[in-house]
Amino acid sequence: QVQLVESGGDLVQAGGSLRLSCAASGIIVSVNAMGWYRQAPGKQRELVAAITSFGRTNYADSVKGRFTISRDNAKNTVYLQMNSLKPEDTAVYYCNRDLRYHSSGYNWGQGTQVTVSS
Repeated sequence: QVQLVESGGDLVQAGGSLRLSCAASGIIVSVNAMGWYRQAPGKQRELVAAITSFGRTNYADSVKGRFTISRDNAKNTVYLQMNSLKPEDTAVYYCNRDLRYHSSGYNWGQGTQVTVSS
């Protein structure tokens, strides 16, 4: 059974940093294209960062230059380093397969709440 467990969210001031973690079990993250998604209240879930099985990364324009996605194959974990946080980054953050490369994703985890105060 696949399980994705996100953690690391917190309440931070604008300009601060956080590192999110996504610990995976039941899959090998290094052979999947993985992504970090976020969903703000009243908005659709959006992909903000992704990493392919080859390690190539890409980002939504709104986070480019501020967020960095990475993975630790030994820990089977995907990370999202978030710097220069803005109030508009406030959302619940989830990880899953990058659905641009996979026909389906896994069951969504509980996500981790990031709140950025101004």
